[in-house]
Amino acid sequence: MRTWLALCFLTTAWGHDAPAQVTVHMHLRAADGAMRMLVRVPLEAVRDVDFPAIEGGYLDVERLAPLLGGLAKTWVADPISLFESGALTSPPRIVSTQISMESDRSFASFEQADNHLRAPLPANSEKLFWKQVFFDVALEFSIRDAGAQFAIKPAFAGLGERVNTVLHFGPRTFLLSGEQEAFPLEPRWWQASWLFVRMGFVHILEGTDHLLFLLCLVIPVRRIRALVWVVTAFTAAHSLTLIASALEFAPNGLWFPPLVEMLIAVSIAFMAVANIVGWPGHRSWMLAFGFGLIHGFGFSFALRESMQFAGGHLTAALLSFNAGVELGQLFALALMAPAVALLFRYAVEPRIGGAVLSALVAHTAWHWMWERGALVERYSVPLPEFTLLLMLKLVLAGMAGWAVFWFVRRKKQGEHPMS
Repeated sequence: MRTWLALCFLTTAWGHDAPAQVTVHMHLRAADGAMRMLVRVPLEAVRDVDFPAIEGGYLDVERLAPLLGGLAKTWVADPISLFESGALTSPPRIVSTQISMESDRSFASFEQADNHLRAPLPANSEKLFWKQVFFDVALEFSIRDAGAQFAIKPAFAGLGERVNTVLHFGPRTFLLSGEQEAFPLEPRWWQASWLFVRMGFVHILEGTDHLLFLLCLVIPVRRIRALVWVVTAFTAAHSLTLIASALEFAPNGLWFPPLVEMLIAVSIAFMAVANIVGWPGHRSWMLAFGFGLIHGFGFSFALRESMQFAGGHLTAALLSFNAGVELGQLFALALMAPAVALLFRYAVEPRIGGAVLSALVAHTAWHWMWERGALVERYSVPLPEFTLLLMLKLVLAGMAGWAVFWFVRRKKQGEHPMS
């Protein structure tokens, strides 16, 4: 009985969950009549299969070999969509499969990976463990013209909890995270422009901090025509720093992104306090321009990972992203301004409603400041004599002093601070 149980243990597979982190490597090369695609995934990312084992718990490659074609179709071929001149190509043909040791470096280039995939499978005597090997697959998509415009959608998110894809196509390398929409491998200028317009538009609508900053601009003004000029000043300012960052004129230390995120929170808190104490609405463009310089660096961090999709059209991508940001801001204002105006007209008095909304925004930004400030302190920030925490306290003290100054001044003039 014990012998039978031991044999069952040694010859059955290991059920397993999705791995926490998965990296997929891909090489693409277009030739006459075919797009050849070489893909490497960790074997542990291939699930719903019983990996056969030999004595000692090692992978039984000989028994696994007949299953590799089906696994390649389900886990590698089916998740990939290739488009030629906008049309979806037919499903790929599985050319070959391979099991590779974790130390194998053949995917450093297309030629090495292609040669490796043509080699025989490793023997059982090599004693491979399923969590320490790669599953390599060679695919071929039928195409009409190797010089056509190709787009690809690698949908490998199901392989693990966090999936990164490294895709090589000619001289270009794409670093993709999570699920991706189809993107052109060699975009034309108009494709790059449209892609980055959408990115800028979506980035604004998904950025809570930027939307709160816009809300702070809306509360004291509430007139679309006046707001357009304020937002244009904001756009002009962030365009300067965004372009400067794209051209690598900004600091590249690890401390810089969290520092900028903290300053963005400071800008939101400042604008909220300004609304409460009664900063004149017609001067909002000055604050918008000043803080726009900071927000531009924040936009550049989101843009940095996306510049790989611009191809050779850096200028078009930058201008298009800015245009998308401006369109997103105008769209947000078109919704915010009427909503705030209706709220102040029918639900609450403007000065009370403005103070309450601004206080809520200030409260949120306050917590962001401290959270992001604590993150910055983990890095070695090259500031000569002051620690970051001291600088943050000085900024907050300055904001408080400025608020008191404006409040007292408006009181002396006989005006309500929120009027």
